[in-house]
Amino acid sequence: MRMRAKLFVAFLIVIILPISLITSVGAIIISYQLQSIERSYNVESDSFEVIQNPLHILNGVTKEVYGEIKLLAMKDPERLCDKTYLDQINAEMKEKYSFVVVKKNDTIVYAGDKDQVEYLKNSLPQFGDRDANIDGGLYIGGRQSYLIKQQDFYEKENECTIYLITNMNTMVPQVKNFMIEICIAFFVIICLTAVIITGWLYQCMIHPLNKLRIATLRMKEGDLNYSVTTNKKDEIGLLCEDFEEMRLRLKELLETKLQYEKESKELISNISHDLKTPLTAIKGYTEGILDGVADTPEKREKYLKTIYAKANDMTLLVDELSLYTKLDTNTIPYNFVTVNLDQYFTDCISELSLDLEVKNIDLGYFNYASHETKVVIDPEQIKRVINNIIGNAVKYMDKRRGIINIRIHEETQQVIIEIEDNGKGIAEKDLPYIFDRFYRTDASRNSSTGGTGLGLAIAKKIIEEHNGNIWAKSKENMGTIIYLCLKKEMESNEQDTDH
Repeated sequence: MRMRAKLFVAFLIVIILPISLITSVGAIIISYQLQSIERSYNVESDSFEVIQNPLHILNGVTKEVYGEIKLLAMKDPERLCDKTYLDQINAEMKEKYSFVVVKKNDTIVYAGDKDQVEYLKNSLPQFGDRDANIDGGLYIGGRQSYLIKQQDFYEKENECTIYLITNMNTMVPQVKNFMIEICIAFFVIICLTAVIITGWLYQCMIHPLNKLRIATLRMKEGDLNYSVTTNKKDEIGLLCEDFEEMRLRLKELLETKLQYEKESKELISNISHDLKTPLTAIKGYTEGILDGVADTPEKREKYLKTIYAKANDMTLLVDELSLYTKLDTNTIPYNFVTVNLDQYFTDCISELSLDLEVKNIDLGYFNYASHETKVVIDPEQIKRVINNIIGNAVKYMDKRRGIINIRIHEETQQVIIEIEDNGKGIAEKDLPYIFDRFYRTDASRNSSTGGTGLGLAIAKKIIEEHNGNIWAKSKENMGTIIYLCLKKEMESNEQDTDH
């Protein structure tokens, strides 16, 4: 869910949840208070009536008894002075928080609640008061609030008044409690809504942001292994995905840098070792000449030739390193031309065969492709690849009579070049790494197999720049086959046409 949608949902929750909860809780509170009022006063009412006009409810409390008194005042007024009857209706009224008072000629002759009558005696309306002689009664406020209903009558020519008095303080607290409970419920519901919204937003926003903050601090300290993952598809989820992608990229770059530094150190170590051997030889033969050890022209010539050969070895090492640096930084220019594959390899074989013959190695060439097959290559760079592969084969040749065979196979859109030798082979554990930079199967780096370990790495880089592939198969003590895959001119032309 997007952040905009989450904010809209949060807005709806802020509005709908409090309204729903207040409605539900309010209904429960109102129902409870109405039942309490009905139990206390034996009247039926609705919530609006209780809130808007509680006097109407109290008026209904004594309505039935007041009607009976009005009827007796007309037909049997003497009964209204009968203590037994008055005790009976007063007991009935007490259940409704009311009581009866009878006054005869300004003298109270009956008091249903003496304490409250003492408080009210100066406030009771007089005989003939029209405001009190109505069904709704007379409201008296002050420290104590009362609703008074009055009925005047004559008993043996005495002016008598009977009062039905209801204590308002028994009704108003229930209404106050009702309002207080509503306010408390409203406050609790608002707090609950705030907690729900805060918890939800924390889970959706603050928690993943905290994870991002922790990951940033860990990254600042150099720890790139702290992963930030989330299943959310909102803006923060996308931010987490971008951050995770950045972390992985930085980790990859750091690992590459560390690997490069390791390889650079290894290269320096290898170069130092490989340069030390010819330098030591040069130094030794030079001292031999200076000290007069080479005391004959033949010895001096031999010493000088050795010095020259060692200097050439050093030059080759430096050149190879310089070449790979240019290849690795893509600064070496390529001169692609169309060449006839058979003619090109025939020329290569003629150049290599003499050198290999001196080393007692037979070089065979077998072309199973069409003699008209052409490829688009940089002839100089492909020749470097072939020289590096064959140079490697010669370096690790352990047979008295070596054999190197070059075979060419043709497929629909590419040619496969096999360069096979019968040398010592490559161990299975080393085979996946032979095209890596600075990798050498001979860890001892003895003088007979010295080198930078860049020959096959250079070959791989050149073949890849030709949009080709290179791989190897080998068995120990039996030999190695290096495969070169190059695209035919036909496919190159088709690609050019498509573009």
